[in-house]
Amino acid sequence: KEGADQLVTNCYQLKMRAEDGKMRLTDVANNKEILRIIQSVPSKKAEPFKQWLAAVGAERIEEAQNPEIAIDRAMLHYRNLGYDEAWINARLQSIQFRKELTDEWKRTGVKEGQEYALLTSIMTQGWSGKTVKQYKQFKGLRKENLRDNMTSLELALNILAETSATELSKTHNPNGIDSQKDIARSSGKIAGDARKNIESQTGRPIISRHSAKELQISDNGLSINPRQQ
Repeated sequence: KEGADQLVTNCYQLKMRAEDGKMRLTDVANNKEILRIIQSVPSKKAEPFKQWLAAVGAERIEEAQNPEIAIDRAMLHYRNLGYDEAWINARLQSIQFRKELTDEWKRTGVKEGQEYALLTSIMTQGWSGKTVKQYKQFKGLRKENLRDNMTSLELALNILAETSATELSKTHNPNGIDSQKDIARSSGKIAGDARKNIESQTGRPIISRHSAKELQISDNGLSINPRQQ
């Protein structure tokens, strides 16, 4: 209204390719900041986004008051994505086992963020033969959650690795990231040996480019997403 031409949001600038083909400084923002900007836009086109933000905020308040609501919504979300009940139950259990592991990491002095990610990658490589980054590339994922795109057997082996890590940590009571690296390798090997044993008896590899949902679609006679072929 006052004709100011200065930025008033928490925007940053990165060099991005412009219409003329040259790399020019461009205003950028993260998801949170973008949504905050949308809230301030006085346009009818922004109204659906504002209503959605209000609905999400109301849901988060409900979940804080009654955590069981979050579980029910998660189950509904996975059902809508096409997963069967057995996979959904295993996935929800994996969330609980993951929480127990991260609580144990926190207790032993592991820092949330990069150190959690490092231990997860060591453990994942131990049972799957791939780091988390390599695993996601193998499945053709970008921002998607890796566990949400695992088959039932992949998810079971991941649970085995994480529950083993929790129990080993409680037994040996390590101190800090360096000691936890050894436990991550050991727990990854426990699940990795289980994977190799299953593969030797079935004659089929467990690590798959597909998710449980895609394999269920395939079993029903429908085609699998081309990116996963």
